[in-house]
Amino acid sequence: QVQLVESGGGLVQAGDSLRLSCEASGYTFSRYAMGWFRQAPGKERQFVASIAWSDRRRTYADSVKGRFTISRDNAKNTVYLQMSSLKPEDTAIYSCARELRPNGLGTRAIDFGYWGLGTQVTVSS
Repeated sequence: QVQLVESGGGLVQAGDSLRLSCEASGYTFSRYAMGWFRQAPGKERQFVASIAWSDRRRTYADSVKGRFTISRDNAKNTVYLQMSSLKPEDTAIYSCARELRPNGLGTRAIDFGYWGLGTQVTVSS
């Protein structure tokens, strides 16, 4: 079965950097796009970034462009989210997700069929 396990969250100060990891198992990792989403308390889940299976196409939410970088290592079945210049408004639970169908590059939650439990990122001012 598909499993996605995030790690790397924590408490940091504004302006700091953090790298999240998501290790996948139970399927052929290299065939599917991966995404990162976040959800803050009392708010809807928000798209953060996604990366195609080939690592050649990436998309980002406007709110994180220039600060966050998504990458993947198909040999390690892992997708990363490098976050820099963090702001208090980046505070949320960050979850990785796998697209429903191979070879895509979605930005909507409905494009993704499998989700990790998430990792908490808290940015203090």
